[in-house]
Amino acid sequence: MSFSELGLHDDLLRAVTAQGYTQPTPIQQKAIPVVLEGRDMLASAQTGTGKTAGFTLPMLQRLAGGKKPGKRQVRALVLTPTRELAAQVGESVSVYGQHLSLRSHIIFGGVGQQPQVDALKAGLDVLVATPGRLLDLHQQGHVDLSSVEILVLDEADRMLDMGFIHDIKRLLRLVPKKRQNLLFSATFSNEIQALAQQLLDNPALIEVAPRNTTAEKILQTVYRVDRDQKRHLLAHLIQQHGWFQVLVFTRTKHGANRLAEQLSKQDIPAMAIHGNKSQGARTRALGAFKSGDLQVLVATDIAARGLDINELPHVVNFDLPNVAEDYVHRIGRTGRAGSNGEAVSLVCVDEHGLLSGIERLIKQNLPKRIEPGFEPDPNAKPEPIENGRRGQQQPRAKRKTDGQGAKADGQRRRARR
Repeated sequence: MSFSELGLHDDLLRAVTAQGYTQPTPIQQKAIPVVLEGRDMLASAQTGTGKTAGFTLPMLQRLAGGKKPGKRQVRALVLTPTRELAAQVGESVSVYGQHLSLRSHIIFGGVGQQPQVDALKAGLDVLVATPGRLLDLHQQGHVDLSSVEILVLDEADRMLDMGFIHDIKRLLRLVPKKRQNLLFSATFSNEIQALAQQLLDNPALIEVAPRNTTAEKILQTVYRVDRDQKRHLLAHLIQQHGWFQVLVFTRTKHGANRLAEQLSKQDIPAMAIHGNKSQGARTRALGAFKSGDLQVLVATDIAARGLDINELPHVVNFDLPNVAEDYVHRIGRTGRAGSNGEAVSLVCVDEHGLLSGIERLIKQNLPKRIEPGFEPDPNAKPEPIENGRRGQQQPRAKRKTDGQGAKADGQRRRARR
């Protein structure tokens, strides 16, 4: 099947062809006709399946076909959980809409708001935004959402994880009740299904990959290692195998900073991105990583959400995630679009419970290795995981209050800045 068979107009086909795409991915084959029909949609697909184009292309076609005279009003609103994902979606809107007379802009926190205010004042057709900054600008009287015809919630599961549900509900009260709604989520959790019931009207359900599965083309390996030997093992593996463009996940921001510094001292160019970094620093690090000037990018889960890096060969879990589903999201950044990829997890005795949870989720036992010279101490005792949620380490009530609640509150505050 070709893109032209999906009913896309010539101006959009020209832009798609210029990007080197010839055949739509499965999510695009299913989503584009649904969006063109004007139906609501609930879609789930693994990272790297082309879902952004799956809603951007038909959204632009619908807007171009129903352009209204007078000052431009925001007719399509795309909400994303992170700045990086907002930038990625905004870039797709610009690239695919380059031959259309539509105007778009991106709004997120962490940067000055005046250019965003100026763009809103000039008039927009498509607005891509994170919830916190969008609400701030609305409260200041800069945003009018009364003409929105298409509402997209991208990576809705992550928005719920980050505590944006109240912001989303506030924004829903600002848009017209009659509109087209498109909801994208990596998982169909109970919370997502509840949100879909509130938001969607007789939606088309699209799921192009089994729930909570990992891509078949990703080689997954676990290295057992002592906690204080992880960074030495990581440097050893990178240098021994000549890995380049390595995305490394840590559990905390402090851990990301420390690991990036340690790798750099061992002549492995590395930088960290996380919520405490300025938007400029994050953009520079990501740009250097994409261009090949930076060998290793160390990231936390929140900062890495929405990273769009073609043919990323290596993902390393320096720390296993506290939530098993995040393992699927992490390693889904390699092995994309049919390419082969490698996902390596460095697992110490503290994380055996987390590893078991991941294996239950993905319904497979991951191959375990011990690298010569890095043999773990068989008598090592597990310790509580920093910023983690170990069931055996903390009582349930305290864990919920001190861990999840504080974490979500902090993420909400950072996202709004």
